[in-house]
Amino acid sequence: MPALTIKGVQIDDTFAEAFGMRATALIITADTARWARQAAVTMTGMATSVIGCGCEAGIDRELNSRQTPDGRPGIRVLLFAVSTAELQKQVQTRVGQCVLTSPGSACYSGLEGEESLRLGDGLRYFGDGWQISKRVGPKHFWRIPVMDGEFVCEASAGLTKKAVGGGNLIIIGRTAQTTRAAAEAAAAAIAKVPDVIAPFPGGIVRSGSKVGSKYKGVPASTNDAYCPTLRGVVKTALEADAAAVLEIVIDGLTSDAVASAMRAGIAALVKLGPKRGAMRISAGNYGGKLGPHHYHLRRLLP
Repeated sequence: MPALTIKGVQIDDTFAEAFGMRATALIITADTARWARQAAVTMTGMATSVIGCGCEAGIDRELNSRQTPDGRPGIRVLLFAVSTAELQKQVQTRVGQCVLTSPGSACYSGLEGEESLRLGDGLRYFGDGWQISKRVGPKHFWRIPVMDGEFVCEASAGLTKKAVGGGNLIIIGRTAQTTRAAAEAAAAAIAKVPDVIAPFPGGIVRSGSKVGSKYKGVPASTNDAYCPTLRGVVKTALEADAAAVLEIVIDGLTSDAVASAMRAGIAALVKLGPKRGAMRISAGNYGGKLGPHHYHLRRLLP
């Protein structure tokens, strides 16, 4: 079927192909919203892709004092990995190095999952024997002495095996400036959707990749079909007047959450229009052979 054009923006007849992942959600609180966010930003740093970071992580949303376990300002973060063992490793390391160390912080499970990960149950050993076990109803917490008081941490965090990673939108524009404006608008819209993250810087990635490389041992390499400077020497996916391409990658706790995020992103791109934003919207897939989750752009149109 031919591509559709809505308000001047061409939408390819294609789909994004995504994969199953393991995921958890954590709630980080502090005395002030500023310090809750600081801990969350530090903890989710260098977590753009499982290819090189071990996990993909980001801020899901801000929480007010009525939405957190201890009645303080908070941030909910999401972490995704390809295996339970890797997710456990990433949670333990990142919370221990970035949340335990942050002034006034506390950390709680932000997800009721089918299984659980060790949270305070692993970090309690930092207390060197002075840690205190505390139960409140069905919840189990650890109180770990630190130099500004106590670090309160829930013993475990929920784990879901129904998470999805790799939903995506490929944004093609006539100039670098309008393409970036389009990507920013789409990322802002996606950030408002609950239970998803766009883990790359500002939600945007310019170095879209393909599987494999001419070099041994390199699992992914530049997506040459979408590189404007290679047009004419490779089989290109770009029109003659396309000057820049940016991609948004989306991870979600559920498949429906990823679909909602992609729908919000497409709506923002169409609203901005081709003069100020994208001339074309596409998506990346592997022919439907590798990932079980397929998000057809036509079915997500606003």
